[in-house]
Amino acid sequence: MKNDWVDFRAVKASISMEMTLAHYGVMLHRLDRCYLRGRCPLPTHLSKSSRQSFIVNTEKNAWACHSGSCAAARGGRVGGNVLDFVAFMESCSIRDAALRLQNWFSGTAELVQRNTSGGAQQRTPSPSSIQTEPPESPSAIGAEPNPPLPFRLKNVDIHHHYLAERRISPETAEHFGIGFFAGQGYMQGRVVIPIHGEDGRLVAYAGRSLGQTEPRYRFPPRFRKSLALFNLHRAVLHGKTVVVVEGFFDCLNVHQAGLPCVVALMGCALSQHQERLLQQHFQEVILLLDGDRAGRTAGVAIAARLCSKISTRLVEIPSGTQPDQLGADQIRCLCIPGYF
Repeated sequence: MKNDWVDFRAVKASISMEMTLAHYGVMLHRLDRCYLRGRCPLPTHLSKSSRQSFIVNTEKNAWACHSGSCAAARGGRVGGNVLDFVAFMESCSIRDAALRLQNWFSGTAELVQRNTSGGAQQRTPSPSSIQTEPPESPSAIGAEPNPPLPFRLKNVDIHHHYLAERRISPETAEHFGIGFFAGQGYMQGRVVIPIHGEDGRLVAYAGRSLGQTEPRYRFPPRFRKSLALFNLHRAVLHGKTVVVVEGFFDCLNVHQAGLPCVVALMGCALSQHQERLLQQHFQEVILLLDGDRAGRTAGVAIAARLCSKISTRLVEIPSGTQPDQLGADQIRCLCIPGYF
């Protein structure tokens, strides 16, 4: 790690305080569009009376703790940016904090990275998995559930060629309500994917662009991915061992492989709310995340969080692949002990 080059400006611009708080499992209350508030998570905070002293300005990507004793323990510093926050949390230098952030979120944020032995500067591409418009962090902050949608999209084409190209059968498309939407509105010209709350009520549509058009996935502006697990309301009907994947099409492919007890994180981060949903509804978790660096890093981190609370098995798929690219027998071999 010491030989890695880091662009501090790129890290601060690419990684939000909300993403970082979610990494630590910190939950705050939203005061308004720009401010979050709650208990200070810093190790320097020892006050028992200052319970709502920690403030985050999401617009400025800055934080502050207004507890006098907490600030005094940090040499009088009341707050700072995301790098300062990680440096205090990890008791490390600003450089090491930047490198840790770069490592944690290399698969979910566009960061400038260069190894000193590699020479030329390279830009890590944005992930091809789940993105929002505008971007939304996988934060677990806040507790209000996603409200149900007051409408349903009509004339969704479950036979569109894009679904066939992704090896999704018409039966699976119909089961999940997925198809191409040619109507008017925010999801026009995209493959729409209905998302339900744990009670089965429709709460949002995700829209997948055709081809490589950005953003690959579009969500309604107020929808919170961190408060939902895709396909949870169906998965709970099929047993107590659940397969957890990252993306929608991973979930569809695992379902087609004969494992209907499957949910998707809609990204590679697990929020506290999603963690509680897994504990509440299942007895065993099989983590089947992507075979890239981001997926494997996330898998190890999530397994470490879950293993003391619920039976957890981390499955490693071939490098560079995703569950939606695997055949049915491959998926069964990975997920079902003793399957041949």
